[in-house]
This record gives sequence, structure tokens and C-alpha cells, in this order.
Amino acid sequence: MKRKLEFKSILLDWFATNDRPLPWKGEKNPYYIWLSEIILQQTRVEQGMPYFIRFKTNYPTVKDLADASEDEVMKLWEGLGYYSRARNLHTTAKYIAYDLNGVFPKTHQEILKLKGVGEYTAAAIASFAYNLPYAVVDGNVYRVLSRIFGIETPIDSTAGKKEFRQLADELLDKDQAGIYNQAIMDFGATHCTPKLPKCESCPFQTHCKAYHENTISLLPIKAKKLKKRTRYFNYLILENGNSIWLHKRIEKDIWQNLYDFPLIESTALLDEEKLLEHNEWKSIFEDVSPTFVRKSKVFQQQLSHQKIIAVFWKFQFEGTITHKKDSYFLTNHENLAKFAFPKIIDWYLQDNSLILF
Repeated sequence: MKRKLEFKSILLDWFATNDRPLPWKGEKNPYYIWLSEIILQQTRVEQGMPYFIRFKTNYPTVKDLADASEDEVMKLWEGLGYYSRARNLHTTAKYIAYDLNGVFPKTHQEILKLKGVGEYTAAAIASFAYNLPYAVVDGNVYRVLSRIFGIETPIDSTAGKKEFRQLADELLDKDQAGIYNQAIMDFGATHCTPKLPKCESCPFQTHCKAYHENTISLLPIKAKKLKKRTRYFNYLILENGNSIWLHKRIEKDIWQNLYDFPLIESTALLDEEKLLEHNEWKSIFEDVSPTFVRKSKVFQQQLSHQKIIAVFWKFQFEGTITHKKDSYFLTNHENLAKFAFPKIIDWYLQDNSLILF
């Protein structure tokens, strides 16, 4: 118990002299805290910061966010990835604005019921907005606790999650939960980092088991390795005069509710002959042969669980797409900037070598 008391004291002393200015730090408005936490899920602070400022500026109240169209929200989120967060954000904003009369939940249990909010996010909102005594456990916390206390239980195991949760709750300064939670997250993000931690100047150096046992690079431990797959996308840029065909991704797959171009997915990148022979090609067109214009270079995007390799095939096409009519539509080239696209589409559109029309 003495060691745990020392941990709390050392951490808060470190925090008092190591300020990390962030636009949401010290914020007490639960809407802004929730907004920042959703944006920061699986996102680095540096990447998420401009999105937080953008959303706060465009939607200063939860009702402003609720009243926005889905396309507007998705466009503002464009490039941040994990787009289910944006859909959940919008759904929850509507729930708070209309079902709860704009009043953000004030208890941990009620916050936890919000769509897209898990244990970590609920604890963060509860402690930062209301100083409720709930400890956050995120990647930073796992890393700090596993190293200092020498915990080798895998963090992705049931036993590990229980062990770290229990320790985090025991260490929490319940009188100043928000400050303590911010302190341990900042310490993990800026001092006890995944690579090149600042061990030589660490205030926990005499206490840290990993430092003394030379296991810093090994902790925390994960038991499961993420299985990744590679997908090959052949995008069809079908121009009809000054118009171009787009597709809304309504299927339950990556980038749901974003826009892209008509797509033929294959087991490997195709040459022109194999593209024209593909069954999906035949299902898209009926009695019409588009005129081939050019093929793009290869674009690649690495997602958390899969790698996308894409080529863009440009055709002149007069006619109607016969497959998946509900999700395909024509729009003018000048309207493309209004749609939220996956990163790989944006890279293609922004490529200096591209001549769209």
C-alpha cells in the first residue's frame, strides 16, 4: 500500500511541473470533453487536435451537431479514419439533444449507455467533467503500470484487463480524479513512451521494475497478434461529359457511409484484359462498352486490420450503371469537394499527375 501511495504522490508532483497544453485540457463542458474523447479514440493527439477545433467551431453546442446532416459530419471527419466513431457521434448528439433535452448525462452509468462510449471514455468524461472517482485505463495507462509494477499478464486477456483495472482503481486519487487521470495519461504520452522512454530522468526510476529488470521494451505484453489481410480495389472513374459516377458505401464494411467510385474488388490487381472479363464488370454495364482513357499509379492505404491496394481506371462512359443502382449516382466534377471520401480516394484526387477532366 505504501508503494501505491508513493506512486500517486510522485505522479502528481511530476504533473504539477510538466504542463502539456491541449485545447480540451481543463475543460468542464461535458459536450466538449465527450467530443475530444471520441476524436482521440485510436487517434494520436497531434492528428486529432485540428479535428476537435474544427468540430467545436462548426458545432459549438450538442444541438448544432445533432442538427447537422450526416454528410456534413462525415465530411468534417474525413481523413480521421475509424468512421463508425463519426456515425456514433452524430447518433449520440441527436439522442442528447432531442431525448435528453440537451442535458449531458451526469453519472458514469448513464454516460456508459451512450452509443460509442466504452469503459475508458465513460471514466474520462465522468472524471474530467464531474470529478467522479473512475480511473481511466487506456494504452498509456497499461504501459505505465505494466512497466512500473512489472506486470507481465497480457493486457488483451481477461485476467489482464481485470488486474490492470483493479490496480488502476486502487491507485486513483479519488479526491481529484480528473487531475490524476490527466496526469497518468500525460505521463504515458510524453515520458513513459512506447519507444525511447525518458528513463534517465524518470521520477519512478527507483521504483520501476521494468527499468531494473531491463524489460522496458517487452512491456506491456499482448497475447494476441492482429490478423491482417490485403485487399485489391480496382476503382472505375466513369466520366459522362462533365459528370462522374459516384458510389455511397452503404454496406457494412470499411468506410461505411463514405463515398467512392464504382469498385471491382479482386484477389490481385488486374490488367485491362482481366478487368473487362471480371464478372463484376459485366454486372455493372449492360450492352455498353466504356472507352478506356488511362490507368493510375498504384495507391496503398494501411488500416489497422487490412491493407488496401488500389488502382484507378479512367473511362469515358455514356449510359447507366445497371448494378446496385440505389448506391450509384451521377454528379458534376465541381461537386466532388462536397463528399466525404476515404483517404485513398483523396490521395488519388489530389495527385498532381491526375487530370480528372
